[in-house]
Amino acid sequence: MSTIAFIGAGNMASAIIGGLIENGFDGQKIWASAPDQGMLDKLSSSLGIRTTTDNNVAVAAADVVILAVKPQIMESVLLPLQDSLQAKKPLMISVAAGINLHSLSTWSGGELAIVRCMPNTPSLVQQGACGLLANEHVSDSQKDLSAQILDAVGLSVWVKNEAELDAVTAVSGSGPAYFFLFMEAMVEAGTKLGLSEETATALTLKTALGAATMASQSDDSPAQLRKKVTSPNGTTEKAINSFINQDLHKVVETALQAANDRSVELCEELGAK
Repeated sequence: MSTIAFIGAGNMASAIIGGLIENGFDGQKIWASAPDQGMLDKLSSSLGIRTTTDNNVAVAAADVVILAVKPQIMESVLLPLQDSLQAKKPLMISVAAGINLHSLSTWSGGELAIVRCMPNTPSLVQQGACGLLANEHVSDSQKDLSAQILDAVGLSVWVKNEAELDAVTAVSGSGPAYFFLFMEAMVEAGTKLGLSEETATALTLKTALGAATMASQSDDSPAQLRKKVTSPNGTTEKAINSFINQDLHKVVETALQAANDRSVELCEELGAK
Protein backbone atom coordinates (compact mmCIF):
# COMPACT_ATOMS: atom_id res chain seq x y z
CA MET A 1 0.00 0.00 0.00
CA SER A 2 1.35 3.41 -0.99
CA THR A 3 2.15 6.08 1.58
CA ILE A 4 0.38 9.37 0.87
CA ALA A 5 1.53 12.78 2.11
CA PHE A 6 -0.72 15.83 2.05
CA ILE A 7 1.00 19.19 1.86
CA GLY A 8 -1.70 21.36 3.35
CA ALA A 9 -4.35 20.14 5.78
CA GLY A 10 -7.37 22.31 5.05
CA ASN A 11 -10.91 21.32 4.09
CA MET A 12 -10.13 19.57 0.82
CA ALA A 13 -7.22 17.60 2.28
CA SER A 14 -9.35 16.63 5.29
CA ALA A 15 -12.17 15.51 2.98
CA ILE A 16 -9.89 13.30 0.88
CA ILE A 17 -8.22 11.85 3.96
CA GLY A 18 -11.60 11.09 5.50
CA GLY A 19 -12.75 9.42 2.28
CA LEU A 20 -9.62 7.30 2.11
CA ILE A 21 -10.05 6.17 5.72
CA GLU A 22 -13.71 5.27 5.11
CA ASN A 23 -12.63 3.24 2.09
CA GLY A 24 -10.26 1.16 4.22
CA PHE A 25 -6.98 2.99 3.72
CA ASP A 26 -4.57 2.62 6.64
CA GLY A 27 -4.32 5.94 8.50
CA GLN A 28 -0.74 5.17 9.45
CA LYS A 29 0.15 5.31 5.74
CA ILE A 30 -1.14 8.89 5.49
CA TRP A 31 0.87 11.98 6.42
CA ALA A 32 -0.38 15.57 6.62
CA SER A 33 1.91 18.58 6.82
CA ALA A 34 0.84 22.11 7.74
CA PRO A 35 2.10 25.00 9.88
CA ASP A 36 -0.94 24.87 12.19
CA GLN A 37 -0.16 22.30 14.89
CA GLY A 38 -3.66 22.55 16.33
CA MET A 39 -5.20 21.58 12.98
CA LEU A 40 -2.77 18.67 12.68
CA ASP A 41 -3.57 17.45 16.19
CA LYS A 42 -7.28 17.36 15.34
CA LEU A 43 -6.61 15.32 12.19
CA SER A 44 -4.32 12.96 14.03
CA SER A 45 -6.76 12.33 16.87
CA SER A 46 -9.88 12.03 14.69
CA LEU A 47 -8.46 10.03 11.76
CA GLY A 48 -5.36 8.35 13.16
CA ILE A 49 -2.91 9.74 10.59
CA ARG A 50 0.68 10.87 10.96
CA THR A 51 1.44 14.61 10.98
CA THR A 52 4.36 17.01 10.79
CA THR A 53 4.97 20.72 10.43
CA ASP A 54 7.94 20.01 8.13
CA ASN A 55 6.96 19.50 4.48
CA ASN A 56 10.28 17.82 3.73
CA VAL A 57 9.61 15.14 6.35
CA ALA A 58 6.24 14.38 4.74
CA VAL A 59 7.72 14.18 1.23
CA ALA A 60 10.55 11.89 2.38
CA ALA A 61 7.97 9.42 3.70
CA ALA A 62 5.69 9.43 0.68
CA ASP A 63 5.07 7.56 -2.56
CA VAL A 64 2.31 10.06 -3.39
CA VAL A 65 2.39 13.77 -2.55
CA ILE A 66 -0.94 15.60 -2.70
CA LEU A 67 -0.55 19.35 -3.00
CA ALA A 68 -3.52 20.87 -1.18
CA VAL A 69 -2.37 24.45 -0.63
CA LYS A 70 -3.82 27.69 -1.99
CA PRO A 71 -2.79 28.45 -5.58
CA GLN A 72 -1.23 31.76 -4.58
CA ILE A 73 1.38 30.06 -2.37
CA MET A 74 2.07 26.98 -4.53
CA GLU A 75 5.37 28.32 -5.88
CA SER A 76 6.66 29.30 -2.43
CA VAL A 77 5.72 25.83 -1.11
CA LEU A 78 7.27 23.83 -3.95
CA LEU A 79 10.58 25.63 -4.46
CA PRO A 80 12.00 24.66 -1.02
CA LEU A 81 10.88 21.06 -1.66
CA GLN A 82 12.74 20.59 -4.95
CA ASP A 83 15.61 18.57 -3.49
CA SER A 84 13.30 16.31 -1.50
CA LEU A 85 10.96 15.79 -4.47
CA GLN A 86 13.79 15.02 -6.85
CA ALA A 87 15.33 12.57 -4.38
CA LYS A 88 12.06 10.75 -3.70
CA LYS A 89 10.38 11.17 -7.15
CA PRO A 90 6.84 10.59 -5.87
CA LEU A 91 3.64 10.82 -7.84
CA MET A 92 2.43 14.39 -7.31
CA ILE A 93 -1.28 15.26 -7.33
CA SER A 94 -2.31 18.91 -7.23
CA VAL A 95 -5.81 19.97 -6.19
CA ALA A 96 -5.02 23.68 -6.61
CA ALA A 97 -7.06 25.58 -9.19
CA GLY A 98 -5.26 27.76 -11.70
CA ILE A 99 -1.83 26.10 -11.56
CA ASN A 100 -1.04 24.20 -14.77
CA LEU A 101 1.21 21.18 -15.26
CA HIS A 102 4.06 23.26 -16.67
CA SER A 103 4.20 25.44 -13.55
CA LEU A 104 3.98 22.47 -11.18
CA SER A 105 6.81 20.73 -13.04
CA THR A 106 9.00 23.84 -13.17
CA TRP A 107 8.64 24.62 -9.47
CA SER A 108 9.28 21.00 -8.43
CA GLY A 109 12.45 20.62 -10.49
CA GLY A 110 11.08 18.85 -13.57
CA GLU A 111 10.75 15.26 -14.82
CA LEU A 112 8.26 14.18 -12.14
CA ALA A 113 4.96 12.33 -12.54
CA ILE A 114 2.27 14.96 -11.95
CA VAL A 115 -1.51 14.77 -12.00
CA ARG A 116 -3.50 17.97 -11.91
CA CYS A 117 -7.08 17.70 -10.69
CA MET A 118 -10.04 20.02 -10.33
CA PRO A 119 -12.27 18.86 -7.46
CA ASN A 120 -15.33 20.67 -6.16
CA THR A 121 -16.78 21.46 -2.76
CA PRO A 122 -19.25 18.51 -2.55
CA SER A 123 -16.08 16.45 -2.07
CA LEU A 124 -16.45 17.59 1.54
CA VAL A 125 -19.49 15.29 1.81
CA GLN A 126 -18.02 12.61 -0.50
CA GLN A 127 -20.22 13.65 -3.40
CA GLY A 128 -17.54 15.41 -5.41
CA ALA A 129 -16.88 15.54 -9.13
CA CYS A 130 -13.28 15.86 -10.25
CA GLY A 131 -11.42 16.16 -13.54
CA LEU A 132 -7.93 14.63 -13.76
CA LEU A 133 -5.07 15.45 -16.16
CA ALA A 134 -1.73 13.59 -16.21
CA ASN A 135 1.60 14.66 -17.65
CA GLU A 136 3.74 12.39 -19.80
CA HIS A 137 5.65 10.97 -16.81
CA VAL A 138 2.58 9.39 -15.16
CA SER A 139 2.39 5.60 -15.59
CA ASP A 140 -0.83 3.64 -16.04
CA SER A 141 -0.56 2.30 -12.49
CA GLN A 142 -0.11 5.84 -11.17
CA LYS A 143 -3.19 6.95 -13.11
CA ASP A 144 -5.15 4.12 -11.50
CA LEU A 145 -3.88 5.14 -8.07
CA SER A 146 -4.78 8.80 -8.67
CA ALA A 147 -8.33 7.86 -9.65
CA GLN A 148 -8.63 5.57 -6.62
CA ILE A 149 -7.63 8.42 -4.30
CA LEU A 150 -10.03 10.98 -5.80
CA ASP A 151 -12.85 8.44 -6.14
CA ALA A 152 -12.79 8.26 -2.33
CA VAL A 153 -14.67 11.58 -2.31
CA GLY A 154 -16.89 11.14 -5.37
CA LEU A 155 -16.47 10.78 -9.12
CA SER A 156 -13.27 11.33 -11.11
CA VAL A 157 -12.91 11.58 -14.89
CA TRP A 158 -9.78 11.88 -17.04
CA VAL A 159 -9.38 14.68 -19.55
CA LYS A 160 -6.84 15.00 -22.37
CA ASN A 161 -5.46 18.53 -22.00
CA GLU A 162 -5.44 21.77 -20.02
CA ALA A 163 -8.26 23.25 -22.12
CA GLU A 164 -10.56 20.39 -21.12
CA LEU A 165 -9.63 20.93 -17.47
CA ASP A 166 -10.65 24.58 -17.85
CA ALA A 167 -14.02 23.29 -19.08
CA VAL A 168 -14.24 20.95 -16.07
CA THR A 169 -13.63 23.99 -13.87
CA ALA A 170 -16.54 25.77 -15.53
CA VAL A 171 -18.93 22.80 -15.32
CA SER A 172 -18.23 21.01 -12.03
CA GLY A 173 -15.52 23.03 -10.29
CA SER A 174 -17.68 26.15 -10.09
CA GLY A 175 -20.93 24.26 -10.70
CA PRO A 176 -22.11 23.81 -7.10
CA ALA A 177 -22.48 27.58 -6.78
CA TYR A 178 -24.79 27.66 -9.80
CA PHE A 179 -27.13 25.18 -8.16
CA PHE A 180 -26.93 27.05 -4.85
CA LEU A 181 -27.96 30.22 -6.71
CA PHE A 182 -30.89 28.44 -8.34
CA MET A 183 -31.97 27.07 -4.95
CA GLU A 184 -31.66 30.55 -3.49
CA ALA A 185 -33.94 31.91 -6.24
CA MET A 186 -36.48 29.11 -5.70
CA VAL A 187 -36.62 29.78 -1.96
CA GLU A 188 -37.15 33.51 -2.57
CA ALA A 189 -39.90 32.80 -5.14
CA GLY A 190 -41.57 30.31 -2.81
CA THR A 191 -41.73 32.85 0.01
CA LYS A 192 -43.26 35.41 -2.35
CA LEU A 193 -45.94 32.83 -3.15
CA GLY A 194 -46.81 32.62 0.53
CA LEU A 195 -44.63 29.85 1.98
CA SER A 196 -42.52 30.40 5.06
CA GLU A 197 -38.79 30.61 4.38
CA GLU A 198 -38.29 27.42 6.40
CA THR A 199 -40.85 25.50 4.33
CA ALA A 200 -39.63 26.88 1.01
CA THR A 201 -36.04 25.98 1.90
CA ALA A 202 -36.90 22.44 3.00
CA LEU A 203 -38.94 21.78 -0.14
CA THR A 204 -36.29 23.28 -2.43
CA LEU A 205 -33.39 21.31 -0.95
CA LYS A 206 -35.24 17.99 -0.97
CA THR A 207 -36.43 18.60 -4.53
CA ALA A 208 -32.87 19.35 -5.67
CA LEU A 209 -31.54 16.23 -3.97
CA GLY A 210 -34.35 14.10 -5.37
CA ALA A 211 -33.88 15.39 -8.92
CA ALA A 212 -30.11 14.81 -8.79
CA THR A 213 -30.61 11.30 -7.38
CA MET A 214 -33.15 10.43 -10.07
CA ALA A 215 -30.87 11.75 -12.82
CA SER A 216 -27.83 9.88 -11.51
CA GLN A 217 -29.74 6.58 -11.24
CA SER A 218 -31.68 6.80 -14.51
CA ASP A 219 -30.68 5.63 -17.98
CA ASP A 220 -32.51 8.67 -19.36
CA SER A 221 -30.74 11.94 -20.03
CA PRO A 222 -31.70 15.05 -18.04
CA ALA A 223 -33.52 16.32 -21.14
CA GLN A 224 -35.57 13.09 -21.37
CA LEU A 225 -36.37 13.17 -17.65
CA ARG A 226 -37.50 16.77 -17.96
CA LYS A 227 -39.82 15.89 -20.82
CA LYS A 228 -41.29 12.95 -18.88
CA VAL A 229 -42.38 15.17 -16.00
CA THR A 230 -43.67 17.99 -18.21
CA SER A 231 -47.33 17.27 -18.90
CA PRO A 232 -48.92 19.16 -21.82
CA ASN A 233 -50.54 22.40 -20.67
CA GLY A 234 -49.71 21.59 -17.04
CA THR A 235 -48.03 23.65 -14.32
CA THR A 236 -44.54 22.36 -15.09
CA GLU A 237 -44.87 23.19 -18.79
CA LYS A 238 -45.84 26.77 -17.95
CA ALA A 239 -42.70 27.18 -15.82
CA ILE A 240 -40.43 25.46 -18.36
CA ASN A 241 -41.77 27.61 -21.19
CA SER A 242 -41.01 30.70 -19.11
CA PHE A 243 -37.38 29.55 -18.73
CA ILE A 244 -37.14 28.79 -22.45
CA ASN A 245 -38.64 32.12 -23.47
CA GLN A 246 -36.00 33.88 -21.36
CA ASP A 247 -33.30 31.80 -23.09
CA LEU A 248 -32.07 29.93 -20.02
CA HIS A 249 -29.75 27.77 -22.14
CA LYS A 250 -27.97 30.86 -23.47
CA VAL A 251 -27.68 32.33 -19.98
CA VAL A 252 -26.02 29.13 -18.75
CA GLU A 253 -23.74 28.91 -21.79
CA THR A 254 -22.57 32.50 -21.27
CA ALA A 255 -21.94 31.89 -17.57
CA LEU A 256 -19.88 28.74 -18.14
CA GLN A 257 -17.87 30.43 -20.87
CA ALA A 258 -17.03 33.22 -18.41
CA ALA A 259 -15.88 30.66 -15.83
CA ASN A 260 -13.82 28.82 -18.47
CA ASP A 261 -12.14 32.06 -19.59
CA ARG A 262 -11.31 33.00 -16.02
CA SER A 263 -9.73 29.60 -15.46
CA VAL A 264 -7.44 30.26 -18.44
CA GLU A 265 -6.58 33.72 -17.08
CA LEU A 266 -5.74 32.34 -13.64
CA CYS A 267 -3.26 29.87 -15.10
CA GLU A 268 -1.56 32.77 -16.88
CA GLU A 269 -1.58 34.98 -13.78
CA LEU A 270 -0.46 32.39 -11.23
CA GLY A 271 1.76 30.13 -13.32
CA ALA A 272 5.48 30.00 -14.01
CA LYS A 273 6.65 32.58 -16.53
